[in-house]
Amino acid sequence: MANHLRFFAIHAEDVERAKTFYEAVFDWRITPWGPPGFYLIQTGAEGEKHVGGALQQRHEPVTGTGMKGFECTVGVDDLDAIMAKVTANGGTIVMQPYTIDGVGRLIYLHDTEGNRVGAMQYDPAYAAAFF
Repeated sequence: MANHLRFFAIHAEDVERAKTFYEAVFDWRITPWGPPGFYLIQTGAEGEKHVGGALQQRHEPVTGTGMKGFECTVGVDDLDAIMAKVTANGGTIVMQPYTIDGVGRLIYLHDTEGNRVGAMQYDPAYAAAFF
């Protein structure tokens, strides 16, 4: 088995606000599971294999350390439409579209909780070769 990303977690000050944002921007299905304020994220279409995730209350950093993070990039079909959804749903674009030749167009955004997320519209040839 290869070392592929299989699961991720989004930490939020306001879990309900973040849930609304990710459902509206990326069309993810986010459903309650387990303890209060904990949700499972399905990134793919119903019945489709996908990378799973969790949405949960932000934890305090370990004493004596700064907050660490793991940056993720979401592959999207229409970057311009995603940018409009981000701003319409309380997020901000922190890096305007940047073209990486032979790969695609990339932006960075902040969600409603201040988390930095990448969104990339991949060139079809690149996507076919790697995904």
